[in-house]
Amino acid sequence: MVEVKLTEDCMRLISQFESLTGAGSRDCVVDERNGRLIFVINPGDMGLAIGKKGASIKKASEVMGKKIEVVEYNSNVEQFLKNCFLPAQVTSIRFDGEGDQTTATVEVRDEDRGIAIGKDGKNIFKAKKLSLRQHNIADVQILQKPIDGAASDGQGPQ
Repeated sequence: MVEVKLTEDCMRLISQFESLTGAGSRDCVVDERNGRLIFVINPGDMGLAIGKKGASIKKASEVMGKKIEVVEYNSNVEQFLKNCFLPAQVTSIRFDGEGDQTTATVEVRDEDRGIAIGKDGKNIFKAKKLSLRQHNIADVQILQKPIDGAASDGQGPQ
């Protein structure tokens, strides 16, 4: 298991988030580039974190002064990556390399590609950052399919 080191600031943010939503959190990433806080919440706490009609997460966002995104933790790295990309539907994940050199290549439905990448790459950034912190995955890439629709050997441009 990877040991996540939390800064004093992150511990304060997690405590504040937990008291506002009632959802347990195990990690926090301050994403200054995209003006947001990303919390990795405990399994089963997604309902608490979001709240009825999004009330909890909206309240926390207003109080904390930043957009808040939540990802549900899973000890299974494949499921965790799928959670990182929600609502995009991941169709397959391939792992290459070993140890701290592992790369995950994620395939999503064609219609979900834009969602998976996100505006200015913010969703792929989130997946890369969280999978490194939680599961020691060095890199996450989205599979690039050939434009002409020809069969791919999975080695197309990345």
